[in-house]
Amino acid sequence: MHPVLISAAAGYFLGSIPFGYLLVRAFRGADVRTTGSGNIGATNVARTSPLLGILTLVLDLLKGMGAVAIALALCPGNRTVAFIAALAAVSGHIFPVWLRFRGGKGVATGLGSFVLLTPKSVLLAMAVFLIMLAAFRFVSLASVTAGASLPLFTLVLREGHSTQPVTVAISSALIILKHRPNMHRLLARTEPKFKAHRK
Repeated sequence: MHPVLISAAAGYFLGSIPFGYLLVRAFRGADVRTTGSGNIGATNVARTSPLLGILTLVLDLLKGMGAVAIALALCPGNRTVAFIAALAAVSGHIFPVWLRFRGGKGVATGLGSFVLLTPKSVLLAMAVFLIMLAAFRFVSLASVTAGASLPLFTLVLREGHSTQPVTVAISSALIILKHRPNMHRLLARTEPKFKAHRK
């Protein structure tokens, strides 16, 4: 099989591992999709258990990084393949075959995927996330704003050539589209604000 196909397939299947769902099922005997927002990501998992939420965040980051690391190992020097693997990982998280293609929102997996490829842009996008979260206390709004800013930072800083920024833009678009219910709740003023847990 061609290295590009292997990288894309590995990226998708790594990204599709639903760590949030598996952790809540294993340690709480519950289906995280039936609580809170119904999402399998770290924010919703944290509503059940802050510790499991942190673990979900770390694992979702690592699966994105792993997908890109595999692509870079298979095709050293070919960053386009690595960008494709990053997009595949984000797609896998959002559309996991194991959960009938109903997955998370891709923020953590996208962060892990692109931090190895566009580190400066990711750091700036993280700064945007933290500023928006501190100012408005809506994780969804901060995620959408940061996701929208990442392709712009990638272009401005020239972290990627040719079609590579396109994969960043597609990944960001998928993440933003996945947040549509949150945007509706924001407009209706029913979106819950972020609250730090002390336990």
